[in-house]
Amino acid sequence: MENPGRDAVKAFPASSNVSTLSCIDLSSPDIQNSVSLLKQACLDSGFFYIINHGISQEFMDEVFAQSKRLFHLPLEEKMKLLRNEKHRGYSPVLDELLDPVNQINGDYKEGYYIGVEVAEDDQETEKPFYGPNIWPSTDLLPGWRQIMETYHQEALRVAKAVARIIALALDLDAEFFDKPEMLGKPIATLRLLHYEGRVSNPAKGIYGAGAHSDYGLITLLATDDTPGLQICKDKDTNPQIWEDVAPLKGAFIVNLGDMLERWSNCVFRSTLHRVLVNGGERYSIAFFVEPSHECLVECLPSCKSETNPPKFPPVKCGVYLSQRYKDTHVDLSSYRSHQN
Repeated sequence: MENPGRDAVKAFPASSNVSTLSCIDLSSPDIQNSVSLLKQACLDSGFFYIINHGISQEFMDEVFAQSKRLFHLPLEEKMKLLRNEKHRGYSPVLDELLDPVNQINGDYKEGYYIGVEVAEDDQETEKPFYGPNIWPSTDLLPGWRQIMETYHQEALRVAKAVARIIALALDLDAEFFDKPEMLGKPIATLRLLHYEGRVSNPAKGIYGAGAHSDYGLITLLATDDTPGLQICKDKDTNPQIWEDVAPLKGAFIVNLGDMLERWSNCVFRSTLHRVLVNGGERYSIAFFVEPSHECLVECLPSCKSETNPPKFPPVKCGVYLSQRYKDTHVDLSSYRSHQN
């Protein structure tokens, strides 16, 4: 695929500042080239495209169609599926506040969380983020659960393939992240997203999604053809410079999370990003991949030296994620009381 962002860029005004991202072909036999491209992307921006990942366009289209079916339900039906303390289920508009310094309200988006399915009587449900999912009834959305579970499995397969290239880019064994305490038992969360038609206005603190960096290891993002995602490669510049990320049909936009930045001692970048909506609807599907709850995230030996000592203390993945979610999500207990 030559010049993968070319056609997608046409969706932006001529004056837009469109970011140029590396494009990594998962089907390529030249693993060293893939490692080189990925490493440069992780050093530069922490964002890149993944193509030829093995998930068919037909299935991706079906997942998007099913996502729209959910969000087109009446609000009263969606509120019956309200997210719980395990972050499973429906997340209403304004539920998430990602940039409290600059936002006047929460994000103008609604979402739906689907995690690793764990039976209610399993002792693993004592851990945050583990437990049974909340599913729409089969009468309401027949076949919906099966499609989302299949997508969850396929996206995790792709994420593990990307993680192997990341490991090689960090001079680690390719299977480093495949260990049982890491992606062998991951906290992997599928999140369907729908941005409503509210026009974003940064000057007035109105955003589809406020500026933030992701919390975990990596994120796989599939989008429709509506622009909106922006990245800021240097969060410390004043004023900040924002670049548009072009949608690319059939590709994942992959970005690194804060946990990988900690692991790599800031060698690799977890980059600030946001979503601006221009009045139309926008749909995207994010897949957040983190290690197991008990995984200790500490500076990799290859990323520290006498002149570059560890910048972060070791932290367990489950503890770190729980705090990050607590900081950015509103308390929905009043919603639940109203439902009951």
